[in-house]
Amino acid sequence: MAEPPTEAQPAEPLSPPAASAEPVRAPPAPPRTAAVPAAPAQMPSDALAVPSDPAAPPEAHDAAGQAEIDRAEDTAGPRAVAVVDLNTASVADLNRLRGGGAIGRAIVAKRPYTSVDQLLSKRVLSRSVYERIRDQVTVR
Repeated sequence: MAEPPTEAQPAEPLSPPAASAEPVRAPPAPPRTAAVPAAPAQMPSDALAVPSDPAAPPEAHDAAGQAEIDRAEDTAGPRAVAVVDLNTASVADLNRLRGGGAIGRAIVAKRPYTSVDQLLSKRVLSRSVYERIRDQVTVR
């Protein structure tokens, strides 16, 4: 039968062997690694939104920021084609018109056009969609 467990007794302290001619050495140190840089202190969120010119009033920052956003939207890429010919444009080009949606197939189906106004007279587009795209289309 198993004996009940007894309390653990402290281990005897290790002492260097007296008869050994070789001295006791400490275990080798682990290899040194490069120090990890500390994480930078977190900036307050409002510091990121303010331009670097502290002398300008906050209203100027807002106006300048909005103007920069407007310029970025204008140059961000092919969001809309400048002017598209209704009689020669592809369905994809017509669908890219800003504010038009998927109107390319309807426009191509009712070709040819002699004026942009025929998008209304031929009942191709609703007046609201026509108002949004009329400055982006032409007939040559």
